[in-house]
Amino acid sequence: MNAADRRPAERAAFRFLASFDAGANRLYGWRANPLYQSGTIVVACFLLMLLTGLWLVLFYRVGAPYDSVARITGDRWVGNWMRGVHRYASDAAVLATLVHAFRMFAQGRSWGPRALAWVSGVVLLGLILACGWTGYVMVWDTFGQSLAREGARMLDALPILSEPTSRAFTGERPLPPAFFFLNLFAHIGIPLAMGIGFWLHLSRVARPALLPPKPLLYGLVGGLVLISLALPIGMLPEASPFHAPAMVRLDLFYAFWLPFTRWLRPGPALLLMIGSALALLSVPLVTRRRAAAPPPSTVDEDLCVGCEQCAADCPFEAITMVTRPPGGRSELVARVDPARCVSCGICAGSCAPMGVGPPGRTGRDQLSAARAFLDDPARRSGEHVVICCDRGAERWGDAIAAEGAAVLPVDCAGNLHTSIIELCVRGGAAGVLVVACPPRDCWNREGPRWLLARVYHDREAELQARVDRRRVRVTYANASEATEVLAAYRGFVDDTRPLGAGGADPGEVGAECEPVAAEEQS
Repeated sequence: MNAADRRPAERAAFRFLASFDAGANRLYGWRANPLYQSGTIVVACFLLMLLTGLWLVLFYRVGAPYDSVARITGDRWVGNWMRGVHRYASDAAVLATLVHAFRMFAQGRSWGPRALAWVSGVVLLGLILACGWTGYVMVWDTFGQSLAREGARMLDALPILSEPTSRAFTGERPLPPAFFFLNLFAHIGIPLAMGIGFWLHLSRVARPALLPPKPLLYGLVGGLVLISLALPIGMLPEASPFHAPAMVRLDLFYAFWLPFTRWLRPGPALLLMIGSALALLSVPLVTRRRAAAPPPSTVDEDLCVGCEQCAADCPFEAITMVTRPPGGRSELVARVDPARCVSCGICAGSCAPMGVGPPGRTGRDQLSAARAFLDDPARRSGEHVVICCDRGAERWGDAIAAEGAAVLPVDCAGNLHTSIIELCVRGGAAGVLVVACPPRDCWNREGPRWLLARVYHDREAELQARVDRRRVRVTYANASEATEVLAAYRGFVDDTRPLGAGGADPGEVGAECEPVAAEEQS
């Protein structure tokens, strides 16, 4: 998505997010930046909650909920910190989910073919909150009682039961064990539903990363254990229908809504909850482009050689290889599923003959744009070219141009065809610096990964061996890391200064970089 296509709210959110990302990169480096791993942190917390929850449920007694939890909490050797890890992992899961959702909104990744991921993510957030709700009720302290009463009060606004549910908490008669059994059943059953939700959430993603990198994973688990030891979990007073405490300590991650709904009548309170959920679910409709969505990739079958590279590189499994009708130039030909294609253009960079890509952004289109860029009278032999995504150019493009660089913006460094790099070097540039998003934060998921493989590791559509690799460098920076980009550029200029200018024969460049037409190859 081009910078100009983003709505004002998305642009403001993106600037806010990029600034935080830049700060976290300075602290942790992009490989261990937890903001880049918000989705995998949710999965790690979920698994940690499952493991600790299985242990805790062994000692939970439906007939004596408060007393059994008190015994677990009183065990300083295992029980207390095990319950603490379970509690703090639950809070961390909610926080990471909110960060992940904000990230997808700020980067414009919540609409079109990505709408299923957004909707399933909202449902997963609701399931996490519901699971935490039942978990707190299982303890049956004053906080759990407050949650149960508020839930019953809103449920009574629906004309589905003959007797108000809230009467069960008035003390007229003891709460039946079945109430706590149902909470326990829901607390165990909801995670099973979340497993289906995770599958839907990732169903349109190729090669999903489920867990954060090992250093971050170990740090997360170790940090939660240390927090549970440093801040041991205590017990609030036991719930009683005949005693209303003056103050109840809340978990703001799971009961942030309670101070608002408790002052409303049941009907408006329930409508507020339902309206909030519908507002989140409607984000794909609100954020979709007013103009026509970017068109999906297409395949020029006359150029396709059936190499399968575009299908292997597609981050969303939108390309498959099918048998070509008899008489074609190869046994297989690529097919694009428009319902899955997000128009990221990664396939354009992976196609050596430049036969696939979104209309207007294929390798051939990139070549035409690069030639026009090099033919600009402002270009000088021996200057350095900086190729970067348009989001980076929007933020620090002028600053890098003031250093003497010729800035060539692209949609994504991952859809950059390597022939563009060769064209610039053989067209007289002293060097080409490609500035890509950090690999763990590419808007198109795997763009920097495939770019690096094509430039340095001979992945299909590779940068040809005739290009001097000393004149080419790939670095990573987000849109708010202008200082880092300037430092990388100055270092690159210093390293390439002894090499002088590159080749400068436009005719030769055009002849060698232009792919051969199908009829000429046959």
